[in-house]
Amino acid sequence: MGKTQKRIAAVAATAAMAMSLGAGTASAGSAEMPSTTALYNGAVMLGCQVVDQALLPSCGDLDKFGTDDPAVLTINPFTTDIVILGAGLSPEGHIPPILEERLRTGFRLASQYPTSRIIVTGGVPKNGLTEARAMGDWLRGAGIAPWRITEEGNSNSTVQNAQFTDQIFRERGTTGAVVVTNDFHLNRAVLNFRQAVDGRIPVTGVVARG
Repeated sequence: MGKTQKRIAAVAATAAMAMSLGAGTASAGSAEMPSTTALYNGAVMLGCQVVDQALLPSCGDLDKFGTDDPAVLTINPFTTDIVILGAGLSPEGHIPPILEERLRTGFRLASQYPTSRIIVTGGVPKNGLTEARAMGDWLRGAGIAPWRITEEGNSNSTVQNAQFTDQIFRERGTTGAVVVTNDFHLNRAVLNFRQAVDGRIPVTGVVARG
């Protein structure tokens, strides 16, 4: 393990101890206590929040993203935002299977944490419909209250997903973010979001499953 990883790991280990001691104080509205994996990822998340921008890519070597509910969402489901990343719609504007996996995972988290807010992000309109609008329609159709959903429909890349969503974070006082996308995309997406927020809030991720 290099010097950069040791620095992040040291912070993560300290954070893990603090989180384990405070795990019994989960906020009202949380679904359940964080798992061991979720606590580990939460610790890495906090460690990555305090490193310099140049060191952020090394955080990806320590993250162990999976399908567990993130500790940051379990402990604070009120101002932690669930961010579901878009994917290309069909020419007719229909949601492809890969995007439905992300939506189903986001829906699961939103259902388990009914006080959480959801941001759907993605532009690239097809048949007059942006990814964000199609995603918002899907979630509303699945029963998520419209007031919980914010659509960011101007971004054309993962980097822009992060930058434009960070503007929403700033405007409404978001204190943490959980990025939902597929496993092959998640590490890069979380890195882009961590770069966008520049240590202001912690960011972690959840792997989408169908």
